[in-house]
Parts: sequence; structure tokens; C-alpha cells
Amino acid sequence: MVQLTDYVEFEGIKVYYTKELDGGGAAFGQDYIDFIRRNFPPQERIFEWCSGPGFIGFSLLAHGLCKTLCLADINPLAIQACSKTVRLNSLESKVTLYLSDNLKKIPSSEKWSLVVGNPPHFSRVCTKKRSPEIIFLDKDWALHRRFYKDVGKYLEQDGTLLIQENSLRSSVESFREMIELNGLSIVDTPICKLDPRYYYIRAVRSE
Repeated sequence: MVQLTDYVEFEGIKVYYTKELDGGGAAFGQDYIDFIRRNFPPQERIFEWCSGPGFIGFSLLAHGLCKTLCLADINPLAIQACSKTVRLNSLESKVTLYLSDNLKKIPSSEKWSLVVGNPPHFSRVCTKKRSPEIIFLDKDWALHRRFYKDVGKYLEQDGTLLIQENSLRSSVESFREMIELNGLSIVDTPICKLDPRYYYIRAVRSE
């Protein structure tokens, strides 16, 4: 097992990680806090897609923006980090973790009022990559396609998707068809205030 000694602290919750797991959730990902505080009431249950060590989700929980939290990632090291955070902060009653390839291992009983995420932002290999491929590469947007195909069955009836994307690597048109083909409608695409290279896709059920 990897020794996880690095951590960042959000309102009393220490979130453990390694540098190889950091895809920006502790930096521009923290824009979620202000955005959700301004645009949503406190949520019953939030899911962080492609959670990594859970920088976004644990911070939302720490700031009182959700009652319970669900995290999932394909990387065992990420779930190991999340497990340490849960254990050392005594969050067992509030946080559920899944080691899952996208949503495959998540039971149908899960229901979320809000889904957030800082997924891989590159659809092609970049020669100047600065982190492991698992952090940045979603080849031909295959991960996104599978996510939008399956996520609807986990959403509460009035649930919302709020996903961060990189405007240097994509636009809303990169994802519009896969979203709309799966019974979802894009509401808006606001810019991330902490880093304007990033934007949100906010989507809800269309039916």
C-alpha cells in the first residue's frame, strides 16, 4: 500500500492524496464551493464522478453543502486515499466509496440530487502531459459517452449534473449530442471564476 501523508484541509476535514492523484480538484475544483452555495440549496446527496482523492466532494461536505457524499473512481489508489480520509475524519456514516470503472459497479439503489466532477479533459494524447494518463486522457470522449448514457438512472427526478470541463480542450458542442441523446438538457455553461480556462456544463432531465 502507498503511504499517503500529504493532505489538504477543508473546514476541518483533512483530505489525503498523492501528487499523482491531483487533477486540479484542490485548485480550480474549489470553485464549486462558491458556485453551489450561490445557486443551490444544501443537497441531500452529492456524487463526485472521477473523484480521485475527493477534493471536490469532501470540500462540499465540509462546507455543509450536502448531507451525504458518494465518491467513485477507477483508480484503486484514489479509493485508498478516500478511505483514509473517511477513516481519519470519522465520516463512515456520511460517505460511500466505490471502486468502479465509470458507473459500472455502482448499485441502482444509489440516488443523487447533484452530480459534480472534474473528469479527464483531453480526448487525445498530449505530448506535454504533466500527469498520468488516467488523470487527463479520455480517448475520443469514450468515458464521457458512457457516463451520460448511464447517469440518468441515478439522478433524483429534479437532480442536476454540474461537470467541469476545460475550454482549451473542448467546448459544450463536444458533449451536447451525447447529453441530449440520453434524456438530458443543457441549462447553461458558466465559466469557472477561479480559473477561466474551465467551464461548467449544467444539465437536467429533459423529460
